[in-house]
Amino acid sequence: MNEEQVNALLAKLDLVSDEVGKVIVGQKDVVTQLLVSIMAGGHCLLEGVPGLAKTLMVSTLSDTLELDFKRVQFTPDLMPSDIVGTEILETDKNSGERFFKFQQGPVFTNILLADEINRTPAKTQAALLEAMQEKHVSYGGKHYPLPRPFFVLATQNPVEQAGTYPLPEAQLDRFLMFIRVDYPSSLDEIEILKRTTGTYVAKPEQTLNADEVIALQDLTRQVEIGEPLLQYVSDLVRSTRTEGASIDEVIDYVRWGAGPRAGQALVLCAKAQALLNHRFAVTIADIQSIAHSVLRHRILLNFKAEAEGVTTNTLIDALLKAVPKPQSALSS
Repeated sequence: MNEEQVNALLAKLDLVSDEVGKVIVGQKDVVTQLLVSIMAGGHCLLEGVPGLAKTLMVSTLSDTLELDFKRVQFTPDLMPSDIVGTEILETDKNSGERFFKFQQGPVFTNILLADEINRTPAKTQAALLEAMQEKHVSYGGKHYPLPRPFFVLATQNPVEQAGTYPLPEAQLDRFLMFIRVDYPSSLDEIEILKRTTGTYVAKPEQTLNADEVIALQDLTRQVEIGEPLLQYVSDLVRSTRTEGASIDEVIDYVRWGAGPRAGQALVLCAKAQALLNHRFAVTIADIQSIAHSVLRHRILLNFKAEAEGVTTNTLIDALLKAVPKPQSALSS
């Protein structure tokens, strides 16, 4: 890919946020993080109270990308076959012979919205998470590859916990990013009221197709990251662990720290963040800007933290202050 093609691709990427903004008011940081996750080739978990347009945000994003999109409402009676598919008995019209044919489930798409993933039992969650990790579905001894690109965006409601099945920590780790969706600002909320109670109708235009998204994912991996920043990522991840911990907050409040997958996610997301800003080298600001979304679901706090109101966000804030930054990155 030559320089002109790269610039044209990045110009199209810049349009995605603008098109999403035709429907979604504010939440620019959330949209940016969704794009980072797509470019890094990972999956996202969104958490927010009802009414913050999480579902609308995902469907609007899919409208701006020329990709297949499917939505599944997760419920307590949802079965694994409702996600991955099942075999059905068919009859050959010519010979009359009966045979089994695999009927693909909604997971066979480019963007899958798993709405309220914590409302379904662990068995169904595991079927989806296995497909996310392996990028294929196994059924009847056969492997069925999922289309490229493949991106799962799951939502969960943090308020209503009765009758829910929270994702175990090991399964949360499968998500590249855990994004928190907050309430809109006062001005944004007024704009939401104007748009949704009047005659305003927005139709986002498609900007990127599947091949261009795959090209962006390949381009993301080519972004440079220096040895000092790789060391910083390693130090940041290792500082979350209790073994040999030297940071007071980790000693007091952490039960289990982040694993090596967190470092991989930090590097890939930082590369995507740099590319979003039309840079082909990672800076320390790129790493720090996505640290919370990458680490918050990979650190397990203890009961003392819960009792004292300490959250993973406050812990990550402390880590970003305490972990030494590479001098070469600060001076560049």
